[in-house]
Amino acid sequence: MRKVNTASVVSAGPHYLHHIRVGHFDLATDEPRALGGEGQGPAPFDYYLASLSACTAITLRMYAEKKGWNLGEFRAELALSFDDDGKVHVHRTLHSDQPLSDEQWQRLLEIVANTPVTKAMREGAVITSERGS
Repeated sequence: MRKVNTASVVSAGPHYLHHIRVGHFDLATDEPRALGGEGQGPAPFDYYLASLSACTAITLRMYAEKKGWNLGEFRAELALSFDDDGKVHVHRTLHSDQPLSDEQWQRLLEIVANTPVTKAMREGAVITSERGS
C-alpha cells in the first residue's frame, strides 16, 4: 500500500479549536458557537465539502483542458444535508460562464460522478485506529 497524504491534529486546550497539519499546510478547525465552539475555523463537515468541491473543480478543469474545452469561470456549489436516518447527502450544482453544449454538460456530469474524492466518499474507506506511544 502506498501512502499518499498525511495529516495530524493537535488538541491542546478547552473547547473545539484545533490545529491541523496536512503536508506542509497549517489549517484550523472549530465548531460554530451554536455547538459550543468559537467559530474560528471551518467545522469538520465544512472540510468534507471543501475536499469534494476542490476535487470537482480540479478534475473537471483537467478534463476540459484535455478536450480543449473552455470552462471559463467554473463554479461548483455543494450542499450537505442529513436525512432522517442520519445518512449524509451531498448535492452539487455546476456552473460555467461559457456556452457549453448539452453533450459537453452530460460528459462533465459523468466525469464529476467519478472523481477520486467522489468515489472515496461514495464507496467508503477502510479506516483503522491504534494507540500511539
